[in-house]
Amino acid sequence: MAENRYKSKNTNKKTAESSGPSGSKLPFDLDKIFTGNKPRLILGVSLLCIALFMFVSFSSYLYTGTKDQSIAESFLEGSVIETGKETKNILGLTGALTAYFFFYKLFGISSYLFIPILINYSVKILFNKTLLPLARLSFTNIFFILWLSFSFGYIVVLTDAKADLSILCGAVGFELATLSYALTGWGTVLLIVFAAFVFAVYFFNISSLKPQAYENNEQPHDQESNQTVDELSEPEDTEEETEFVLQKHESFELTNSDTEKQWEIGTSSKNIKTKDPEPLSFIIENTLEEEASPNVQTQEEKVVVVNDQFVELNEEDKEKDFAGIELENYDPTLDLPHYQYPTLELLNEYETSKAQVTREELELNKDKIVETLRNYSIGISSIKATIGPTVTLYEIIPEAGIRISKIKSLEDDIALSLSALGIRIIAPMPGKGTIGIEVPNKNKELVSVRSVLSTEKFLLTDKELPIAFGKTISNEVFVVDLAKMPHILMAGATGQGKSVGINILLTSLLFKKHPSQLKFVLIDPKKVEMSIYTKIERHFLAKLPDSEEAIITDTKKVIHTLNSLCIEMDNRYDLLKDAGCRNLKEYNKKFIERRLNPKHGHRFMPYIVLVIDELADLMITAGKEVETPIARLAQLARAIGIHLVVATQRPSVNVITGIIKANFPARLSFKVTSKVDSRTILDVSGAEQLVGQGDMLFSAGSEIIRLQCAFIDTPEVEKIVDFIGSQRAYEHAYYLPEFSDADMQEDNNKSGDFKFSERDKFFDEAARLVVSTQQGSTSLIQRKLKLGYNRAGRIIDQLESAGIVGPFEGSKAREVLIKDEISLEKLLDDLSKS
Repeated sequence: MAENRYKSKNTNKKTAESSGPSGSKLPFDLDKIFTGNKPRLILGVSLLCIALFMFVSFSSYLYTGTKDQSIAESFLEGSVIETGKETKNILGLTGALTAYFFFYKLFGISSYLFIPILINYSVKILFNKTLLPLARLSFTNIFFILWLSFSFGYIVVLTDAKADLSILCGAVGFELATLSYALTGWGTVLLIVFAAFVFAVYFFNISSLKPQAYENNEQPHDQESNQTVDELSEPEDTEEETEFVLQKHESFELTNSDTEKQWEIGTSSKNIKTKDPEPLSFIIENTLEEEASPNVQTQEEKVVVVNDQFVELNEEDKEKDFAGIELENYDPTLDLPHYQYPTLELLNEYETSKAQVTREELELNKDKIVETLRNYSIGISSIKATIGPTVTLYEIIPEAGIRISKIKSLEDDIALSLSALGIRIIAPMPGKGTIGIEVPNKNKELVSVRSVLSTEKFLLTDKELPIAFGKTISNEVFVVDLAKMPHILMAGATGQGKSVGINILLTSLLFKKHPSQLKFVLIDPKKVEMSIYTKIERHFLAKLPDSEEAIITDTKKVIHTLNSLCIEMDNRYDLLKDAGCRNLKEYNKKFIERRLNPKHGHRFMPYIVLVIDELADLMITAGKEVETPIARLAQLARAIGIHLVVATQRPSVNVITGIIKANFPARLSFKVTSKVDSRTILDVSGAEQLVGQGDMLFSAGSEIIRLQCAFIDTPEVEKIVDFIGSQRAYEHAYYLPEFSDADMQEDNNKSGDFKFSERDKFFDEAARLVVSTQQGSTSLIQRKLKLGYNRAGRIIDQLESAGIVGPFEGSKAREVLIKDEISLEKLLDDLSKS
C-alpha cells in the first residue's frame, strides 16, 4: 500500500507498444526512453545550449549585421553552401539567420531578454532550483521585450531612421509604433508611460499612493505568507483539493485516513506574519510525481520547507521525495521587511578642500631635511613627497654606506629644523626600500564621514562587517573587515578622537547591516558616551532579559553581560558542531538554504559586536571578573561571530594585560602621552608623536598604517539613530542568555580547585601569619613555616581561593583581604562548617 502511494495513476497501464504482434519483446523498452531523469537532462542541457547559441549569435550580429543582413534577406535565392561562406557571423549562416529573424523580424535588441528565461528554465530542469522565480522572471522579461520594442519603435518613427535604427525595435515594434502614432500622435508617449505604470503596480504590488512615511507606521504584511503550495499530493484523489487553515502560534497534525500517514505542520512567529484576526491559508493539491527532486535533509530526518513551514515526513515517507515544490531560501530580513537603511543625506557635507600644502612649503621642508642630514654627514640620493590629509610623507633614499639607525636617531633634530609639532621616522618603510619622514601639515584637511561612506570602496564592498575609519596618507579610503580582524584594541589620551572613532565604527556598520544581521552590546562605564544609541535598542542592541537599560553602565551588570556572552558563545559552538560548520558564515548559509531544522534548535544567528568604551575603569573596579570573560571571548568568539572592540584612555600594562593583548591582533592608537604607552598598545613607539584630532596609527600584524580618522559630529549620530528608531522595530532588544550572581558563584565553585576539606595542614597557620603581618607573600610563608617553594605556592593559592588574599600582582606582594584576626577566625569557622 505504501509503495503504491506516490505512483501516478497512469503507471498501472500496460503499454501494448512494448511488444510485437506475436507478443515478443522489443530489444529496448519504449517506456524507459520517455520516462525517468534522462529526458529531463537532455531537455535541460538543450535549453542551455540554445540560450548560449542565441547569446553568441546576437552578440556577433551586432558587429557583422550590416554585412550579413543582405545575405539573410537573399538566403533562398542562392546556394546554401556559397551563402554560408560569405556569412561573417561567428556561428555561420544559422547564427546570422537566427539573429536576423529576432532583431529585424521580431522584437529588435530586446530579444536578448529571451536568454535569461531559457537559462532559468534550464537550471530548474537540471537542478530543480531556480536562479529567480520562474513566473516572475518570465512575466517581467516578456513585458520588457514588448515594451522596449514598442518604445524603440516610436523613436525610430519620430526620427525617420528606419534603415539605421530598425535593429533596436524590430518589425513588431516598428509596426506597433507606426499604428499608435497614426491613431494617437504624441499620445503614444502617454501610452508608453501608462504601460510602465501598470507593470510597476503589479510587479511591486503597489496598492496605494500614500507616502512611505505613512506606510512605516503600518504593520507590514508578509507577502510570501499568502503564497500557495503548488504540489503536495495524495495518490488517488488527484483532482480534489484539501484546504486547511493554520492560525499563528499553533501546530497540529493533518491525518490522511486512507493511508494513515501524518504530516506535522508548525509555524514560527518570526517567519510568518499575518494580520489579526486573518488566518493564514494553504492549499494542498494532489499532484505528486514518482520521480522527485531532492529535498531539504537534516542529519536525522527529511523535512520539506514551504513558506517557512517545516513539513516532517514519517519513517515510511522518508524514502520518497516531494516533486514540484519550489524551496525558497529563508530571508531573515522579512521580520522587518520595510526597514530602510540610513542615507547619506543624514550626514553633514563640510566645505573642505585638500590639504593646503603649497609647492613652496614642500620645497622648503625638503631643503631643511636634506640640510639637517648633511650636517650629520648623511647624504641623500633621492627624495619625494606624498601629501596626506594630516601629514606629508617624505621618502628618502640615503647614499650607500649610511646606517639607518643614524637617521632614526635624528628625529628630534629634524623636528627642530622644521619647527614641526612632532615628526615620525619610519626606517625602513615596509616593501619600499626607502626611509619615511612624516611631517605634520600646517593646515590639516577635515575628513568628513560623508566623504568616506559615499565612496565606491565602501558602498560596493563585499566585506561582512565593513568599517571605514578614514583616509591614509595617500588619501585613499581605508576600509577593514571586523569579521576578519577579528577584535580591535583601541587607545588614546583624552580628547584625541577615541569616542569619534567608536562612533565611526558603529555608523559604518549601521549603514551596511540589517537589524536581523547585527547586534551591539554597548558597555559605557562613563554613562554618557553611548547613551545616544538607546533609541535603536529594539533594532540593533542586545542585553540581558532582566536588564532595564540596553546601554550597560553598572559594573555588576557588565560582569553579568560578559559571562552571558560566554554562555552565548558556548551555545553557538554547540549549534555549529551539530551543523558540521566551522564558522558563523557557513552556518547561516546552511540555515538560509533550509538545510538546518529549527525544530532541532537551529536558528539564524546575527553577528554580535561588543564595544567597551573604557576598560581601565572596569579593570580597577572588577579586575579578574572582567579580564577572564574578555580573554575567553577574545580567544574563542571569532568563529561564531562575536567580535570585541575595547577602548581605553590609559594603555598601561595593568589595564591591557598580557592575556588580553595577546588576543587582539588589531590595534588602533590615537595620540598617547608617552613612548611607554605607545609600546604597550602598538609594541612600537610613534603614537606619542601624533598630532591629535583623529590622527591615529593602525596596526594589523607587522605593518603600521597612519590614518586620519573621519569626523562625525554628535548631531549627525542623532539623525542616524532617530531615522532608524522611527521605523518599525522588534518587540524587544535581542536577549542574551540569563546570568545571575548565583550562576557566578556556582561557576566559581566549579572552577576552583580548592576544597576546604583538602586544605594543607599548614593552611590555618599560614592564614594567621599572612593576616598578622598583612603581607601575602609566598616567600614569607616559605621562610616562617620552613616549607618548600612549591608547597608554599599551593598554600598561597588556597588562601586566594578562600578569599584571604587577593590575586597575583606580579612582583608585588598579594593584597591581604582580611584585615584582623577576629574576622579571620570567623571565616575559618564558616569554611570548616561548609
